[in-house]
Amino acid sequence: MPPAKKRARTYDPTKIRKAVLAQFGNVREAVRTLTPEQLAGPTRLGAWTVRELVAHIGMAVTAVHRSLDRAEPAKQDAVLLDWAFATAANSAAIDDFTRRIAEQHTDLVAYLADIEESFGRLLDEHPGSRLLETNVGALPLADYVVTRTVELVVHTDDLNAAVPGLEVPYDRQALAACTRLLADALAAKAPGGSTEVRIPPYAVVQCIEGPRHTRGTPPSVVESDPLTWIRLATGRVTWADAVQDAQVSASGERADLSGLLPLMR
Repeated sequence: MPPAKKRARTYDPTKIRKAVLAQFGNVREAVRTLTPEQLAGPTRLGAWTVRELVAHIGMAVTAVHRSLDRAEPAKQDAVLLDWAFATAANSAAIDDFTRRIAEQHTDLVAYLADIEESFGRLLDEHPGSRLLETNVGALPLADYVVTRTVELVVHTDDLNAAVPGLEVPYDRQALAACTRLLADALAAKAPGGSTEVRIPPYAVVQCIEGPRHTRGTPPSVVESDPLTWIRLATGRVTWADAVQDAQVSASGERADLSGLLPLMR
């Protein structure tokens, strides 16, 4: 008898909305403290400055605004996990748009405050079932908002890395949703039950074809903290470096995930 198909994870729209607004608010408050010199500083994202990174964080949230401005698709033709594998295709357009936004908005704090207000208002005006035209296909608004937790958490980490001592906090619900979506993306990319990936306290998934287990310790186990996992999944840290620096533990013959990472670029 074939194994039962895994049920897709669901997210509470109310909690996700609060998480996105909370994390965006954390970024906005941190940007308020940045000096012109800090805004002009480099980031780990190629040639982007901190100013351009902040502009991109705002742009990631206004993706919802732009999608709602377009006509509603006739039917849903994508699922939430599809989004994780489609981001690299638009990298050139994203880079160009980000630079233009950074040039247009000299007052980044006001820019972010306007986005925060309009985002909340749009979510009040539209049901979560409203379909959006996105870069991956037609998705419900509620699902697309989940992807914004990934954008916000990943780029908050980029911002913290770019400005030593800034220490923008991570909203717990945003960090949890980001961790879970990326863990589920790994399980979708390499389905199976021979390896268990543990990211306490937020996620446990099984992946990679091979011997399955039904009880006790699985044959292969990988474990990391949430931020290390997110950095691995998005290419901020390599598998080899994370293992060498003891940021991830891996045991068993199918515990090497280097060939599957990063999931997003």
